[in-house]
Amino acid sequence: MKLSIIIPVFNEEKTISEVLNKVNDVNIPGVDKEIIVVDDGSTDATASAIQTSKLKIQNLEYIKHQKNQGKGAAVRTGIKNATGDYIVIQDADLEYDPKDISRLIKVVGNGKLKAVYGTRLRRLPNFNRDERTLGFLLHYLGNKFLSFLTSILYGQWITDMETGYKLFPKAIVEDMKLNSKRFDFEPEITAKILKKRIRIIEVPIATNPRGYNEGKKLNTIKDGTIALYTLLKYRFCD
Repeated sequence: MKLSIIIPVFNEEKTISEVLNKVNDVNIPGVDKEIIVVDDGSTDATASAIQTSKLKIQNLEYIKHQKNQGKGAAVRTGIKNATGDYIVIQDADLEYDPKDISRLIKVVGNGKLKAVYGTRLRRLPNFNRDERTLGFLLHYLGNKFLSFLTSILYGQWITDMETGYKLFPKAIVEDMKLNSKRFDFEPEITAKILKKRIRIIEVPIATNPRGYNEGKKLNTIKDGTIALYTLLKYRFCD
């Protein structure tokens, strides 16, 4: 099996080198990897860091958008260039541990095509950590609501629709019309996977959430509202 690991990145000069090293170190027996980094118009030293990593990582493909278009646009570019049997999305900010890629791919096995999501929401917030902040709680509750709505609208129980860790077969997305340019990619691809009657299996993962002062780009209210609209739109439209 060949796995395409798509890493959308925008202004992550502090973390991208470490993420690439961690992804490169992931060893899954029987799985060949290709790493596709899509730089979505970074204006800091991200591009330089990627080029340096490319000298050491042979299976790394680097694609650069000339201007910032959004995470969804970067992932779509990655999908177009992916040659693997399966695709997984890896964020560039170290919230997700690349070691968990192995846990996702092991669920795939043989037989029917299926998608695998890494869920962060099969637990309550840890109030002894930064997760007690108002921003985190709003994001947590908003994601819970959107995941519940996804379950109702599309007929399969999902606990973490907004997770960045999504693994899916290339075969189900290569003919899929994806329109989202920003964070609405998450509800759009989930809606379209479920409308194809592809089963989504969730695997618990651990994350290290970062705050807005550390560079988090998701706006809970704005992007949450767009996600709500996206879920409703694709339930009744293509």
